[in-house]
Order: sequence, then structure tokens, then C-alpha cells
Amino acid sequence: MSSLSIDSSFVLVGTEQSQVLPSRPPTATSDGTFPSSISTPTSPIDSNASSVGTLEPVNHPSSDPAYVVGSSSSYAHDWSRDTTGGIRTHGRHFIDGYGRVCNLRGVNLSGNCKTPVNGDHTTFPAGAETVTFVGRPFPLEEAPQHLARLRRWGLTFVRFLITWEAVEHEGPGIYDTPYLSYLRSVLSLLPQYGLTAFVALHQDVWSRYAGGSGAPAWTLEHVGFDLRALEESGAAWLRGVCGGGHTEAERGLWPCGYQKLAAATMATCFWAGDTFAPKLRVRDGVPVQHFLQDAFLDMWEAVARAVGDLDGVLGFEMMNEPHRGYVDLPSLHGFDYNTDLHLGDVPSAFQSFLLGAGYPTNVNRWTRSFPMPTRRTGRTLLNPHGRKAWREDGPTGGRDLWEMHGVWKWNGEKNAGAVLVESYFVNDPATGRKVDWYTDFYYPLLKRWTARVRGAVANGRGHEKVFFVEPVPNEFCPPSWTSEHQLPNMVFAPHWYDLRVLFDKAHGEFSVNVQALARGANPIKTFHWGQKGARNNFATQIRSIVEAGYRSLGERPVLIGECGVPMDMNGRAAFKSDNWTWQRRMMDAMITGLERANVGFTLWNYNPDNDDTRGDDWNGENFSWFSNSRAPRSALAQDADELDAGARILDAVVRPYAAKTAGVPLRFEYEPATGAFTYSWAVLPTGLGEEDRESGVGGLPSVHAPPLTGHAPPLARETEIFVPARLARGRRLIVDGLVDGDAYTYDAARQTLFVLPAAQSSDDGSGARAQTRTVRVRFDPPVGGELPNDFRGDFGGAVGAVSVVLLALVAYYLIGRI
Repeated sequence: MSSLSIDSSFVLVGTEQSQVLPSRPPTATSDGTFPSSISTPTSPIDSNASSVGTLEPVNHPSSDPAYVVGSSSSYAHDWSRDTTGGIRTHGRHFIDGYGRVCNLRGVNLSGNCKTPVNGDHTTFPAGAETVTFVGRPFPLEEAPQHLARLRRWGLTFVRFLITWEAVEHEGPGIYDTPYLSYLRSVLSLLPQYGLTAFVALHQDVWSRYAGGSGAPAWTLEHVGFDLRALEESGAAWLRGVCGGGHTEAERGLWPCGYQKLAAATMATCFWAGDTFAPKLRVRDGVPVQHFLQDAFLDMWEAVARAVGDLDGVLGFEMMNEPHRGYVDLPSLHGFDYNTDLHLGDVPSAFQSFLLGAGYPTNVNRWTRSFPMPTRRTGRTLLNPHGRKAWREDGPTGGRDLWEMHGVWKWNGEKNAGAVLVESYFVNDPATGRKVDWYTDFYYPLLKRWTARVRGAVANGRGHEKVFFVEPVPNEFCPPSWTSEHQLPNMVFAPHWYDLRVLFDKAHGEFSVNVQALARGANPIKTFHWGQKGARNNFATQIRSIVEAGYRSLGERPVLIGECGVPMDMNGRAAFKSDNWTWQRRMMDAMITGLERANVGFTLWNYNPDNDDTRGDDWNGENFSWFSNSRAPRSALAQDADELDAGARILDAVVRPYAAKTAGVPLRFEYEPATGAFTYSWAVLPTGLGEEDRESGVGGLPSVHAPPLTGHAPPLARETEIFVPARLARGRRLIVDGLVDGDAYTYDAARQTLFVLPAAQSSDDGSGARAQTRTVRVRFDPPVGGELPNDFRGDFGGAVGAVSVVLLALVAYYLIGRI
């Protein structure tokens, strides 16, 4: 039996609910999803428009009382303009042109975009001007297979990664036009597969040439760094971008590069060079901050002009995981343990100045520990040969930039350095005023960037683009991000990883809420046991991030821009045994936490170049649950089984979700062990204006009490839930919980459960009150996986038996004393 016939042979069952098939059954492709060339319901947007957005709204066919459930020709996870009418923000939600709340989930595409196609680990950093990123994330001819795979898995919202280096590696103002053309070609394909994307400029540790990814080499050279001296002088750790990072000694070291001289200096000059490095003039005497920011914004304008008008581009993100550099650093003798990773040899800011100036220096060494991630265990002498990080022919004349600004000096008589201004990066050196990185530097550049990008988008549609922003990694949304600092169409897109797993590359029954521990929580309250415990742990952490965003920003959408699971955890045991239990359990716990927080997300990451040996081939990372060493490379492979090949933990990644809700989502809970899920949402009556709708629960913002007031007028009644065909294959899909007059149908070819509540209006006796619908879906037979465990289930019997014995001994003792 072919995959198509299997996927199309389900039986709909229920009790009192209406059970019908679509009036116009579509022709499914063999990947189990719906082709983009189908006829669609009347779009609320002019179908000839070339960018996302909304014009005059038009009712969805389901708003007609005579509408037959599932008879539109859309599918749940299709975000193309033709079927959604364009996606926009409204309050804390994304909504489509019919006012339905859109739950956007998908992937980062891709981790391989950090490195060039022609990169050579053995000659790095040579050839920086001649690198090419054409073919990142995949060759254009392979795009159909990868996009069809993401569509089949329901992961159709893409954080599409580019780097500054990819666009402008040859030199300032010299843009790689073949790469920009390639970007346009790839992004143009997305709507054909129901995908939409936001283009995110990726950086880690400033640049590949500082040990991460992002900015081109010439940015460091213009500031005065010698690229070939950075590692020896201790100004950067580069082995991870040269194929390293896989050994125990090198594992997880790369984030410490943020505190090293090269990355910290570049970030400081970029954000606040006018304030803290006013003497540094580069290229024709231009102040360094002006030079770097103007080049950055010019590059972004080139990107926006190249791809901003495309239907598949929903918006943009200015910079991945921005970092302060030295700004706000209260002491030159240490970094913030709660936000800056301390692992391996970690120099203080002052020590990094000494090292870069060519002075051998002993620095603290940190190793992994428990319950805190790391602890100080010794000292290491760095730069024993006295190599300088600064070029003699550079703008500093070979001097350390911060020595040039009087932050410290070298005392030749004592053969030691001395700090002159301990709080140099806390107060404006010219005025003495205390600075704040967010309000003084980050927010202003965000606004400049938004204006440049909006103005560069073709056809005058830049105002419709959505702008994704994030805070410094591991920080909550700052309270200072009030309305005057916010952007139009702004989405808060922080990242979340379980820091303990990230540090240890290990996951088991025991998990720790490091987020709470780092903020002073009682350690005992941060410990969790079993799969239920991991779900609760991760849900608590993610909810804290999301609700902090609501508290600071008000009702703005929150989307987790990165979250992921290392595939090589637990000593790479799964690569030998092919048993991915712990990766599967962690992925399930993480996505359960995201679902409980009612937020969309883009998983880190789908990497077409991942393999079992090199992983993602960047700093020893291996986060892609897809491995090309396990998948066919044919660009024409579209069969369901071929598309699933190469994936490791699909039963945890590919799961049901309410993609388009005609109302306000309230709660979603899924159990992979059985395949059952429950979804509740508030159905808003039609015929009301935004000002007529009731409010939600009062008090502090909550992920479980979204406002019901001010929602966009509902122009659709039908809710579309993605239900993977692979989950329902060979099983009966059973729907419970609906009321008389409601209808549903499941179309396996479209992987969509359509739910149509009975028509409701403001004059039907219910007034302007929202009505809660709860749909409970299960399968017969159940999926049959491992049910989640917890401490009580694992140890309850033993604890109870010990308690009985202890009580008996106490009783015996007391009786003996009588």
C-alpha cells in the first residue's frame, strides 16, 4: 500500500458531532500535505500584492451559516498569503486576514548559514574576502525536498538565517550580489510550500574571526586587530570554528568568547564607540561607532531591497543574541556570572586588556559543577610568548584601545598593569552620567534600523513588515522597554535553552531549573524528577520568560526564536545504540513547556549539512534532529517515507497544534505516549466591534488568561488544527467535547482537523460573552509510547514502605517506654 493510500484511509468517528468530508476533496501530494496550486477561498488581500499585510477584510467562507466544515481548500499549516490573506500582529497574537489567531511554529534555517560553502578549517582565517555563502542553507536545486519536508512536518514558520559576512565579506560597501540573488530565489519558493519566514541576521561572539559567526573580518581589522594573533594572545578562542569543540576539554567553550578582548571590544565599539572609544577613528577619520553602524545599516538596506517585497518574507530581525560588550560592566575584575558563561580560562576585562597588549597573564580557570553550572578551580598562564592582538599599522598604532583611552596603564618599574578607572564602562566618561545599554544604545539603533528597512522594502510595503527583537541572552525582558522604545509591528523573540543540559550535554531523570537558581531560588525547589518533572521545569522557565515580556511590553506577541536539544548528549551514546530516548524526552519536555505557555517558536535547528561525525560543524554543536547522512540527497524525493528519512526524534518534534484559531487560544496539552490532545479556546461572537469584547482575567499578565477584549473582529468560524498524518496512520481519530451544532472533519491528505462551532452572534441570547470550546482528540488504538514518570510513581512505593517501617519502630519504642 502506498503512503498516499495509507494517509487517506482514516475513519472519522464521534458521538453527536457532525462528521462530513470536504465537499471538494483536494488531490494530495505524496508527502501527505496539500499542494500550493489549489484553488483557495477569497483572500482578504489583493492576490496580486507582492508583500504580506492586510487591506480591506473579507469574510472567510466559514462565516456563512451554510458553510460545510472543511470545504475550504486551505490546510492548517499553510501560511501563504493566498490562504491567510497576510499575517499581522494584534495584541499578543499573530492573526491572519480573517482575524484567526495563528500559532506559528517552525525551524531555524539553518545553523550551516554561519559558515561559508568554501570555508577551509586548515587555512582559516585566510581568504576572508573570497568566501561565498551561495548555497546556504542548501543548493537551490535541493530546495524542493527540504521545503516539502518542513511542510510535511508542520514546521512551516522559518527563522531564515543570514550573516553580515555573507552579504559584505569582500569589504565595506561591496555586496555579494550573487548571494543576494540566491536569497531571493530561495525565499521566493516558500509560499509554494505554505511557508513564511522572517530574515534574521545571525551573530555569535561578533564574528567567525572572533570565534563565533556574523560580522566580516574587515570589521575587526579596521578597529586594529591582527586576525592571526587573536587566539595566541588570548583575545579569542578559534578552535571551535576550525572543526574543534568536540572534545571534553573544548566542549561548550565558545560562549566565553563574549568576554574575551576581540568580541567584547567590537561590541563596545559598535554600540557605544562614541561614548567609550571617541579617540578611535577609522577609514578617513570616521568615528568607529559611526563607521560600524553605518556599514551595518547600509548592508541591511541592501538585504531589505533584495527580498523585502517577497510574499514569503513576513519580517526581519536585526541581530541574533546581542551582547553589551563591556558596556554596563561594573568591575574590570569580573563578569556577571548569571549572564556570562564562566568555563575554561576566563580572563576579566582588565586581564583581557593585558593579554591583548602582549603581557603574559594568569587567569582563573572554571570547570563544570553542581548545582551551579561552574566553579573556579585554578589558574592558567595565557599568552606566555607575549603576542600582541593589535596591529602596529592599525588605527591604535599597536596599542591596546582601552589603554589609549586611559582605562589602565602599564607600570614598567613594577612590571604590572594597573586599573585607572574601575567603573569606566558604567558612566559616560565625558559627563559622568550613568549609562544603560538598552536605553542609550540598543533601543536607538533598533529604531534607526527599522526606519531603514521599512524605507528599503519595494512597492512601499515596508510598513507591513514585522520586526522581531530579543534581549541579551539569559536576561528577561527589561522593564525599560516601554512604549516609547518599542517598534511598529514588534514581536519579542527571546531564546530559551536548558542551561544545565547545554553546559553538560547530558539529560536524564534529574533536571534543575538553573534559571531560578541563578536568581536566588532555594536549590531544593529547583530540582525536578522524571519526565513530568522535566515538563514542569521547562514550562516554568519558559512561562517566566514569556510573562516577563508581557509585563514590560504590554500586549505584544512573544515568540521563542531559538530553543533546542543537543543530539550528541550523554556522551554521544545514541549514535552508537540508535536509541534516542533521552533526546526524545527532552524535546517533548521542551515543546510541552512552549505549548503550555501558548507561544510559537522556531526550533534550533534544521541543518541540511548535519551528519553524525561533524554535527553542525560549528563549535562542536549538534542540534539538528535531521541528519543528511541518514537521508536521500535526491532533490526530487517527495515520498513521505523519503522525506521522513534522516530524522531522529520525529514523534517528539512533529505533533498536533492549533494552527489557526477562530477565537482566542486558552490551553493546549498533548501526550505523545498516546497521541491524545486537548485544546480549549474562546469563541468570540460575530457582529461586534473590537471595543465590545469582554476582558480577560484581571491582574498580572498570564499565559493562561489572555485578554478577550480588543480582539480583531472574527471573520471566520472554522478552526484548523494540524494533526500529523503519521500520527493517525492506521488509527481511528476520535473527537469528543464539542456541543450540539458543532461540526468537524479530519482530512489526512491535508493533515488538518477542521472544527466548526455552531454559528453564534451577539443577538442570539448569549450577548457579547465568549464561549469556551474544548476539543479532546484521541486515537484508537493509542500510539502506545512510554507514559511520563515522576518521583511519586518511581519511588512512592519505596518511600511509603520506609515510612511504615519508621512509624512501626517509633511505635515500638514508645510502647516499650510505657
